[in-house]
Amino acid sequence: MYSDFTFSIIKPNAVRTGKTGPILAMINEGGFEIAAMRMVKLTLPQAESFYAVHKGKSFFEGLIEFMTSGPVVVMILRHENAVDQFRKLIGATDPAKAEPGTIRKTFAVSVQMNAVHGSDSVENAIKEADFFFSGIERFY
Repeated sequence: MYSDFTFSIIKPNAVRTGKTGPILAMINEGGFEIAAMRMVKLTLPQAESFYAVHKGKSFFEGLIEFMTSGPVVVMILRHENAVDQFRKLIGATDPAKAEPGTIRKTFAVSVQMNAVHGSDSVENAIKEADFFFSGIERFY
């Protein structure tokens, strides 16, 4: 078992357009173990709570509207140095700036509709995983 983990969301646009399978394949091929996974449809209060750190920013309302527009797939992923390795796999937030072969370069539509979220630190991965998964479901 790997000691490091991260948290990820496959966003509504990617789920809606049938990209969940190919994204999961890239995650698997990248050497990540999916320790926990579920599909959920965020309610408005849930999305506002999850993204509370962005409240008051110009993009907040659009982000909430987008993230509640359809189901998402949330995951806890294991890999050595998982946060950094997953951020390399997903690429830059702006798909136009993402490296070829990354998830965002391959599947993203725009900065907001960038197909996937990946935690930016182990601390945030813990907080984000705790938001979606109960103690019995967490494998870290």
